[in-house]
Amino acid sequence: MKKRIGIVEDDRDLREALGMMIQFTDQYELAGSFENAELALEELPKLTVNAILMDINLPGESGIICVNKLKSICPSVLVLMCTSYEDDEKIFQSLEAGASGYILKTEGPAKIIGALDELFEGGSPMSSSIARKVVASFSKMESQNKITESLTAREREVLELLAKGQMNKEVAAQLEISNGTIRKHIQNIYEKLHVNTRVEAVNLYLKR
Repeated sequence: MKKRIGIVEDDRDLREALGMMIQFTDQYELAGSFENAELALEELPKLTVNAILMDINLPGESGIICVNKLKSICPSVLVLMCTSYEDDEKIFQSLEAGASGYILKTEGPAKIIGALDELFEGGSPMSSSIARKVVASFSKMESQNKITESLTAREREVLELLAKGQMNKEVAAQLEISNGTIRKHIQNIYEKLHVNTRVEAVNLYLKR
């Protein structure tokens, strides 16, 4: 039995090309194609859809918001982002919203069909450049975690309070230690995190 695919893409020519590509396969059929998130959210839940090719830059609500809403209505549907965006923020927002894969439109028909195949085999297909960004991001997070782990328990307490916007004297009062001791802790934190300002220290700590 053929898997039913939905398409959400605002570019008419590309939307039609993707639809024809789906129809020409033996394993897939087109369930419906939509030019914006609003139409997709209204119609897709009424259809039997196994997976969706989703653009990000849509008129009105973005494809990322659309994914988030669709997954709350149809949690079992698989979503493959098919877009031209390569920036880290959009990649991770899409994955957090519920997308199972992320492929660039420039990959071409064969790659997109291959990505759908991988999606139904339980994989998380990504264009190679996207996969590298994901791996690099996790490597950076691991490195940041190792840095923040070098802090003592007291230094973490101090940094946690600084992250909440408290001033040195407020931190000192809450921890019942002197202002001089707080300054020493902050100096140690800067040295260990290789930063020069409170903002840099707090940002690095919050990204751990």
